Amino acid sequence: MRAQYAWRSLALAGLLAFVGLSIILQMIRIQTSPEAETFRERVATHAVADTTYYPERGLIYDRNGHLLAGNKTVYEIDVELKNVKEPNALAKAVGTELGLNPDDLYNLMVKPPNNLPYIVIGHYVDEDKALALKQLTGQTDEQTPTSEQSSLSGLVFTPHPQRSYPEGALASNVIGFVSNDGHGYFGIEEKYNDLLAGTPIQVKVPVDPNKAADIPQIPNGTTLILTLNRDLQAATEQILDDSLTKYGAKSGTIVIMDPRNGEILAMASTPRMDLNQFLDYSAIYHNASEYNPAVSMPYEPGSVMKILTMAAALDNHTVTPATTFFDTGVYRIGGVTIRNWNGQAWGLQDMLGCIQNSLNVCMAWIASQMGSQNFYGYMNRFGIGHETGIDLADEAAGRLKVPGDTDWYPADLGTNAFGQGVAATPIQIMMAASAIANNSRMVIPHVLYAMVRDGRQFNVPAQYAGSPISTNTAQVLDQMLENSLQNEASLALIPNYKMAGKTGTAQIPVDGGYDPTLTNASFIGWGPVDDPRFMIYVWLEQPSTSIWGSETAAPVFAQAAQKAILLLDVPPDNIRSQVAMP
Repeated sequence: MRAQYAWRSLALAGLLAFVGLSIILQMIRIQTSPEAETFRERVATHAVADTTYYPERGLIYDRNGHLLAGNKTVYEIDVELKNVKEPNALAKAVGTELGLNPDDLYNLMVKPPNNLPYIVIGHYVDEDKALALKQLTGQTDEQTPTSEQSSLSGLVFTPHPQRSYPEGALASNVIGFVSNDGHGYFGIEEKYNDLLAGTPIQVKVPVDPNKAADIPQIPNGTTLILTLNRDLQAATEQILDDSLTKYGAKSGTIVIMDPRNGEILAMASTPRMDLNQFLDYSAIYHNASEYNPAVSMPYEPGSVMKILTMAAALDNHTVTPATTFFDTGVYRIGGVTIRNWNGQAWGLQDMLGCIQNSLNVCMAWIASQMGSQNFYGYMNRFGIGHETGIDLADEAAGRLKVPGDTDWYPADLGTNAFGQGVAATPIQIMMAASAIANNSRMVIPHVLYAMVRDGRQFNVPAQYAGSPISTNTAQVLDQMLENSLQNEASLALIPNYKMAGKTGTAQIPVDGGYDPTLTNASFIGWGPVDDPRFMIYVWLEQPSTSIWGSETAAPVFAQAAQKAILLLDVPPDNIRSQVAMP
């Protein structure tokens, strides 16, 4: 009996050993067979999924840490029709919360277009409204839907990011906006779109939730810090808006720049738009150049150009401050007669008198004495007719006709000398004038102060575009422009602070001529003269209370300068001189 059991045990053991060996051999065969690689690929394919991850868009701050552009979560809300139990109740609840017509919603659910299995009832629903609807339907982690909430079943909430602008329209001309396609348009949002948006990454992500740790961490887009001073920007926009009302101007621009390094401290233009309502763009603007005229809309600036003509003549030694000119009220050049702004003769004048009295005849004579080659050579070095390189989208180059162009005539030498027949943007004039205010060093305007990436801040250094004039020329003309303002008791003067500057009144071209009743009123100035902390450009388009820049743009400059002095904490001249004494 024992022998019989022993035989059975051995047979069973042998059978098990054979089966085990067969399994091992089969495993080896499978792993080494040609089909093994295909099998592995199938397993890998079903274990992961190709997924594209989009970074969160970088934030935008002013120089003092005020948030100008951020991100928020909004929801697309769909109705999955197969899960709707009470369409009437659902339509009323959603209509009440989202401000939609319940009857229209009900009809959509009962008779969906093209028999779709779902309908979209909201694309960009604010988070608070979406959460309120979730609460009504019981779609939270904290509770189980009640029978009443179950009657509202069928809603599907899909979150996605959207750009938000907590300051609304503030600095809208500078910032630009991000549309529903996630792309930046105008201003900083367009110029630095790639940096702000970051780099999308496509990876194979494990389907197994237990391997969630394998999902890569996608770095956010770069955060930008602007040179703008939020408080000065807000004050400048208010000054501009009040000025348009006071002087009856069609539109306007005020730019405040640090002439030492090109940092834009404020840039205000009209019209402006609430960046959160970017779909209103086409109702506010007729074309892209209107979005930020400071960089995108060249115009004939008029007499503010005279400071560049004088700078060129002084630097070229065509004139000195003591050079005299007898103004008869007319000057012929290229077959065209040039007259002064008031049509009068001013008699014997030195160069300070020519600037102070803004004499067109004198400027045309100066340019004629220099010659076209020298005059246009200096204008080119000042950057007139060229982009400044400011880091904002849609900058325009303007137009400076030169000898050799088919539409240039000898008379243009005379008219260009006082800012007629040449088109420039405010930012171009400011860049050129910075050579005078900044001891001959011409700055490149910029709006980006720093970038923040991976927890590190990278500051943007100042850049310069050379020295179109000598340091001595800059200092001499700076003093002349200060004396000019002081002697004429200009409305641009600031008590206890010495300023330098120049007005501009330019007739607007119409139908091949100029309308004497329509003007662009401008003023450019900087201060304090001994240590300039700000340069301000004012442009009022078609003021109606007065056509003259001295009566409209100059007092606006004074208001903006006073606000800049306050917010930038600039001490009066006498206090600074005492501090500077040993």
